[in-house]
Amino acid sequence: MADLHIEDFHQDVARILVALYNRFPQPAALFVSDLIGEHEPDAFGVPAPRQLACFSAMLWLADEGFLRYGDTIRQEAIDQACLSERAFVLLSRAEPGERDPALPASIARQRATLAQQLRDAINSGSSSLVYETVQRCFIRNS
Repeated sequence: MADLHIEDFHQDVARILVALYNRFPQPAALFVSDLIGEHEPDAFGVPAPRQLACFSAMLWLADEGFLRYGDTIRQEAIDQACLSERAFVLLSRAEPGERDPALPASIARQRATLAQQLRDAINSGSSSLVYETVQRCFIRNS
């Protein structure tokens, strides 16, 4: 059986980290629907499993020290969310071996960051690339 929930988790983590990196250092509300689209609750108003999984990924990232937040907004968002210092450093550090010498230094540095690699992975549509890039976040962070 495929672990589709793990694939979704990696997609969620990538989108969460990129969204917060794009707003850094300004704290912001981070809504599940902005990351994965709208998912209708069931007939009793219970959020969809996919929505709960993304929300849980946000909380897990906070527990693991990747982000901080002020409060939750039901099970729909985290409020006043911001990357932690260590997550910001992890995402913004340019790996020297990843720099393209054909590009101007400032562009080469930005392209070599893990944040840009996450963006590229998301935009590629390849779950394997997203998985591998998110794993690099976890490995570098340990």
